[in-house]
Amino acid sequence: MSDRSQFAWTDLLWLAFLAGLAVLEPIREPHKQVILVGIGLVQVFERRLLGWTGLERGRVYMVLIKIGLATLLLPHTADVPINSSYYLIYYLPVITAAMYFGPLATVGWTAAACGAYCSFLILALQDYDLGWEAASELILRNLFFFLVAIVVNRFVTENRRQAQALAETNRRLELAQAEARRSERLAALGQLSAGLAHELRNPLGIIKGSAETLSKKASPAEPVTVELASYILGEVDRMNMLVSRFLDFARPLSLDTRLEPLPPIVDRSLQAAHERWPGAGIEVERHYAGDLPLVPLDADLSEQVFTNLAVNAYEAMGEKGGRLRVSIAPATSDGRRGVEVRIEDSGPGIPPELREQIFNPFFTTKKTGVGLGLSIVAKIVDDHHGNILVASPPEGAGQGACFRVFFPVA
Repeated sequence: MSDRSQFAWTDLLWLAFLAGLAVLEPIREPHKQVILVGIGLVQVFERRLLGWTGLERGRVYMVLIKIGLATLLLPHTADVPINSSYYLIYYLPVITAAMYFGPLATVGWTAAACGAYCSFLILALQDYDLGWEAASELILRNLFFFLVAIVVNRFVTENRRQAQALAETNRRLELAQAEARRSERLAALGQLSAGLAHELRNPLGIIKGSAETLSKKASPAEPVTVELASYILGEVDRMNMLVSRFLDFARPLSLDTRLEPLPPIVDRSLQAAHERWPGAGIEVERHYAGDLPLVPLDADLSEQVFTNLAVNAYEAMGEKGGRLRVSIAPATSDGRRGVEVRIEDSGPGIPPELREQIFNPFFTTKKTGVGLGLSIVAKIVDDHHGNILVASPPEGAGQGACFRVFFPVA
């Protein structure tokens, strides 16, 4: 609503400005009035014209059109066009160029506008002599064109820089808030999981011991009893594994960090995922930058991170196969130097509305599983003072998930 009001007021200001020019001498010059209407239409519909023609080409067209309209206007406002008080209309293309282009292009377009204005000097010299006073006035006018262009361009450039800095600050703030929310959820659910896991361990031990005793004392004539006891033992073992995962999630990590190269750790994880899915037709692409710095890591826990991500990628692509692209390169995050690992698959991808939730404990989109894998991964990365996020697939890559894991060098 506010944007529409702003544009409406801008349009009214342009109409008032052009109406003021229209009632000034020469009033009875129809060509002048038509050109002013043309200038007004270009200004009012400038944004739409940019959208129709494309941003880059449209900006060039806008400056050219305004230079052309200004050049057409002057001969209809004075007998000697170069002496016309309407020469100020050339500020319009000059300011437009300063707002749309960089410093060098702005100077170039300003020179073009000055050239169009000074072209009237050729006609004037056929009937008049150019004295020093007139030449000084002409030079002064052209210098002011360049002065206005430089000032406006500097202001616009600084405004753009501040807008980009603000956008980057907002992005970092959103990431920090998301990490803070995730850490709070991990802490609260970690305490709950630890208590629950400890409470489950004792009854599971009793159930397992009872099932083993029942299995040993059952006679061969009771095959059903033996079979049921084996089922109980199998489910108890599965529950114990689940409890162990709860404890892994809840237990504070004790990192044994050493300076490690990342590529061998990632390669071991890819090999583990391949061994788990040996028949999957998945093509693995490795893109490792040279001269990668060593990173302070707990090698075993870091391998767990990449194994989990690689296995998830294999499961997402399934037996039909696909492409798994793994890249390792130096990177910076929040002003810190480090190494970033990108794992991109060609699976169905992760919907944008789920990208923050997938790191939450007990959140999963799989039919089986408890949703702790990525939570533990995020916890390990956080304890290494790194960060992990889900990025949009590269342009042209179609669907797929892209995980970015950053480990700081120090």
